[in-house]
Amino acid sequence: MSADQRDSVKPTLIDELCRYLYSLVLLLLIPLVLFKLAGKKNSQGADNSHGRFERFGMVPAPRQKNGYLFHCVSVGEVVAASCVIKQLLVAEPNTSITVTTTTATGSARVRDIFGDKVNHFYLPFDLPIFMLLMLRRVQPKAMLITEVELWPNLIHICWKQNIPVIVINARMTSRSAVRYKKIGKLFKPLLLKISHVCAQGQDDYRNYLSLGLSSNKLTLTNNIKFDQAASVNQNIKGFMKLEQHDGPVLVAGSTHAPEESQILEAAAILWNVHPNLKVVIVPRHPERFDEVAELLTTKKIPFTRSSVGTTLHAGVSVVLLDEMGKLNDAYSVATIAFVGGSIAQKGGHNALEPAAFSLPILMGPNVYNNPVICHYLVERGALTIIQDAVSIAEACNTFLSSDQLCKKAGRAAGLVLEENSGALDKTIECIAGFTER
Repeated sequence: MSADQRDSVKPTLIDELCRYLYSLVLLLLIPLVLFKLAGKKNSQGADNSHGRFERFGMVPAPRQKNGYLFHCVSVGEVVAASCVIKQLLVAEPNTSITVTTTTATGSARVRDIFGDKVNHFYLPFDLPIFMLLMLRRVQPKAMLITEVELWPNLIHICWKQNIPVIVINARMTSRSAVRYKKIGKLFKPLLLKISHVCAQGQDDYRNYLSLGLSSNKLTLTNNIKFDQAASVNQNIKGFMKLEQHDGPVLVAGSTHAPEESQILEAAAILWNVHPNLKVVIVPRHPERFDEVAELLTTKKIPFTRSSVGTTLHAGVSVVLLDEMGKLNDAYSVATIAFVGGSIAQKGGHNALEPAAFSLPILMGPNVYNNPVICHYLVERGALTIIQDAVSIAEACNTFLSSDQLCKKAGRAAGLVLEENSGALDKTIECIAGFTER
């Protein structure tokens, strides 16, 4: 960013006072956040003591300076950014890449995908001193934020250090835009300090414009998740030997309460017509594995936890997938997929993951996280919107009663991926525009 450009976005006194007030409120909230993190550590039995230091800016330095710094909130953002990171690792093998997350599940996903190929730590609390400590340790040539997590002090310190901030696969729903407008004195200066935004859809592009971002800082790249899903390894060997099962498999992925109950109620209806149906339930968060196991026990439904068995015993029709990073393994043996967070008020998770395996897809009405993706899938006949257990059972029965309809919906899902690829190349081009100067 040139000197003239920096002067044009220089914050006013009121802007700075708003940021200081935000920082003060965050400072007061940190003890509560630490208490909550400690509770998660105890419930999950994980030792995240190193993460506590990282959240105060005491982070591990990369092997080399002048690399890329990616921020991904959790699993979904890590998966979306993974194809960009992989491309950069190939194109610039001598350039270091650092990935930050804010959740333990996101951290685990980084390790699963990249191992020691990238430097990883938890993003510090968004206070100026902590962010400055982190940036001095990493010294990146660019800060790449995935999707939507925009932290005022992180972006301010990057701007002060003349580090370009690029938001990739940027999401800005109308609901989020309304909220940001309400805190315009804090958000507008933040927006002006961003170097570029790669919008994942037309609505996201339009919402960023409505918030005051200049069109010369915006590129409509479309959604990286199309490219990422298309690159999923189709040679997965299988899951729980269900690839050998002579019957249908319903996989409920990334579920929240009460979706597990709805799936089990639907399964009870379906078992009357399709007794060979197997059901795989994959809770979104690992801290809910035991909760879902208790639900199955209470309902007196025999089940197997994937972590303690490699196959289903006779008379067992439900698998509780209680391991991270194996959702695609489950989709690889599925006949039909339900994508969670869509009956629950969570906005719906990634429907492109089952689309990569050419599956008919079911989701609830809450799909505001990925409206464009879901619109394409519905339009093509790949996605069926359901409301509850009864409509899940009806939709599944329709597909299971007609192999032709089931295959047609699956092919449509694969076609959506083919038609919407290309976001990765556009995103890499935008990044290069700020790092090859």
